Amino acid sequence: MATHQLPPEKVVKMLQENGFTKLKLFDADEWIMAALIGTDIEVMLAIPNNMLEEVSKNPKVADSWVDENVTSYLYTGGVNIKYIAVGNEPFLKEYNGSYLQSTLPALKNIQTSLNNAGIGSRVKVTVPFNADIYYSPESNPVPSAGDFRPEVRDLTIEIIQFLYSNNAPFTVNIYPFLSLYGNDHFPFDFAFFDGNNKPLRDGNSVYTNVFDANLDTLRWALEKAGYPEMHVIVGEVGWPTDGDRNANVKNAERFNMGLIKHVFSGNGTPKRKSTTIDIYLFSLIDENSKSIAPGNFERHWGIFEFDGKPKYQLDLKGMEENKGLAPVEGVRYLEKQWCILDPDAVNLNYLPDSIDYACSLSDCTALGYGSSCNGLTLEGNASYAFNMYYQVNNQKDWDCDFSGLAIITDEDPSQKGCQFPIMISHAASYSLVLMHGGFADMLKRTLWLFIFVIWLF
Repeated sequence: MATHQLPPEKVVKMLQENGFTKLKLFDADEWIMAALIGTDIEVMLAIPNNMLEEVSKNPKVADSWVDENVTSYLYTGGVNIKYIAVGNEPFLKEYNGSYLQSTLPALKNIQTSLNNAGIGSRVKVTVPFNADIYYSPESNPVPSAGDFRPEVRDLTIEIIQFLYSNNAPFTVNIYPFLSLYGNDHFPFDFAFFDGNNKPLRDGNSVYTNVFDANLDTLRWALEKAGYPEMHVIVGEVGWPTDGDRNANVKNAERFNMGLIKHVFSGNGTPKRKSTTIDIYLFSLIDENSKSIAPGNFERHWGIFEFDGKPKYQLDLKGMEENKGLAPVEGVRYLEKQWCILDPDAVNLNYLPDSIDYACSLSDCTALGYGSSCNGLTLEGNASYAFNMYYQVNNQKDWDCDFSGLAIITDEDPSQKGCQFPIMISHAASYSLVLMHGGFADMLKRTLWLFIFVIWLF
């Protein structure tokens, strides 16, 4: 969900250079799929929530989706498709039950379509759930007290029964960062894997981090539902680098390095010792047009910047080596010029409204409290806002005016810790799109573009 996407073939090349072998997509876009043809990267495709009702009501829609997005790529030398994610966190509380009745019927129809195509044993279905689908009561906040939320318990268990009968995994998204974000009293170190906080004791089990505690809460809920051996995939887990006082590169590197080391240790969790934990690291690349309703950090989960540059060193083998990631190569940018507040501007009456306008139509999340550009002066805030609007709109001269308050400069206004970015070249970003269907398809792809997530195991 970005205004300027990287060319898929360059991203896929970067994935291969870094040794990523598994990938989770949030849609099934043909130009991304085309870039994956001929690679060994194992792929999870997804059916967006806004398609669930139609797929649930009409088996022919499911057949068509599977034919177009799965069977047409599933040939020798094609795309290595392993999973189909039916929806994304469809039982999330904030959705107010919008997808409760359509998720399971959609899941069944997709499975039937896969079976009819003769690939039901090769490609597995799953439903990525948010961790809010289960809980431990306040009176006994330990993993062994875990159970599914009462209002969705029966529906969830129906889905579990269906997944289990088809030898498919249960998928859950876990975010220790949100434990800190939503609770000022949450013990800081408990969100990480190397902290010195007081451990949580649950009978004979000892928990030193919230990730293990959360995952085992789910496993207890599954056991109470009658499925103690259900295979669980963590569909999303990661740490953002901006947009909040706890969202920064230092914390993200600490969390992700600790997570990868933990996964590769083979120690498992207190409830499931010596078990490999399957995770998708969220996410690959920052998204400057993602909704910030949950918080400004939503646009900054990537381990790579918007232009494919790694934010920090990350050893993907869990050996804690000081090892860097390979960037996306051959990225083309717009001209080296920025839009800033005119230092000679006198009449600043329109400045507040101009800043609000620029930020409402671009990405100013770095200016928020505790964020990377929080320390700028009022003039600096204005320049940052003006530049973001200017860059998002591909450096059009008329997009650097703001009632005569702005000017274009070729001197980089970036400050220590606060980057004034230059966008990826629009022509480079959409070269493939224009070759495949023109403007209508470009709009479609712009709206549905990808979040990449890596599965490390």
